Amino acid sequence: MHFSTLLASVLSLGAFSTASPASYGSTTGLAQTMGQNGRSFIGTALTLRSPNDTSEQAIIGNKADFNSITPENAMKWESTEPARGQYTFSQADAHANWAVQHGYQLHCHTLVSSGNFDNATLIAIMKSHIDALAGRYKGKCTRWDVVNEALNENGTYRDSVFYNTIGEAYIPLAFKFAKQADPKARLFYNDYNLEYAGDKWLGAQRIVKLVKQYGVKIDGVGLQAHLSSEATKTSPGAAPDQATLEKVLKGLTALGVDVAYTEVDVRMNTPSTPAKLQTQADTYQRIAASCMAVKRCVGMTTWGVSDKYSWIPSTFPGEGAALMWDENYQKKPAYGGFLNGIQSGKGRRAVIVGSDPKVQEADLE
Repeated sequence: MHFSTLLASVLSLGAFSTASPASYGSTTGLAQTMGQNGRSFIGTALTLRSPNDTSEQAIIGNKADFNSITPENAMKWESTEPARGQYTFSQADAHANWAVQHGYQLHCHTLVSSGNFDNATLIAIMKSHIDALAGRYKGKCTRWDVVNEALNENGTYRDSVFYNTIGEAYIPLAFKFAKQADPKARLFYNDYNLEYAGDKWLGAQRIVKLVKQYGVKIDGVGLQAHLSSEATKTSPGAAPDQATLEKVLKGLTALGVDVAYTEVDVRMNTPSTPAKLQTQADTYQRIAASCMAVKRCVGMTTWGVSDKYSWIPSTFPGEGAALMWDENYQKKPAYGGFLNGIQSGKGRRAVIVGSDPKVQEADLE
């Protein structure tokens, strides 16, 4: 998906403090409950904004609910290498430093997605970019989305300069370069609309097999889970039922990789109503419950916390209200649904605490 442009002003690290769980009452939060059920993380996308927005800061900095962040745009190719060979890391550095400073896992996003380059030296350009970006954050990233959104809806490869020039081999090459640049990070393929058990899901399975056939390690598949709770102009219907979601996850883990929901939001036709909000809560619940039902589903990340900053309304006019906090930073029924779904799990995987990349999910089975 294409996401909102990063704000030009990056927040100073000291202004974004970690809130005490006590500020949210005594109820066990999302990340705490996830850990109690033997899983690794609950995360959120992070765009460092004005230090005056203390409400958003308090939600993201509440370790009862979150223990992982994903930079929303700051590490993408266009943000870190806007012109060939010209790197800018200020925003990416700020996100990485925030995660390390506050003891959060850092899900780094993304190494290879798109770009316009002369074809003759494309492999060298790709390797140089991965070396520069993954190498800079070596030891800080718990996970990397190595290749992002490589598939069409029918499971074929999307038209891109990488595929058109190098062929499908660009994917295992990217994983090879990423492993060389940051050996301890967990390496993921990431895409949207995999949740429907269709051709795109089968295409993701082929990517896992392809990377392994090249003798290269791939650790997981990220399912973005940009879903809807009802039929909209851009979605033919509600999100899949729990049985389908579990089938999708298990079809991938059967290939020997972990899975995670990486960019969760659940949009609806706006304005919202109490009935729509309850349906949304039910959707969040089955997303979480499906993860908890599959041992190798290591965690979940929502694509933001508050509807105030969601990318949905600007991209899909007439749709929105997709996150667990409303525009006034009040918890919606979706929060309770997500928590209930997590509480349904009886996973036995050990928990990764904080951002220490020395401890890895697969080491703890």
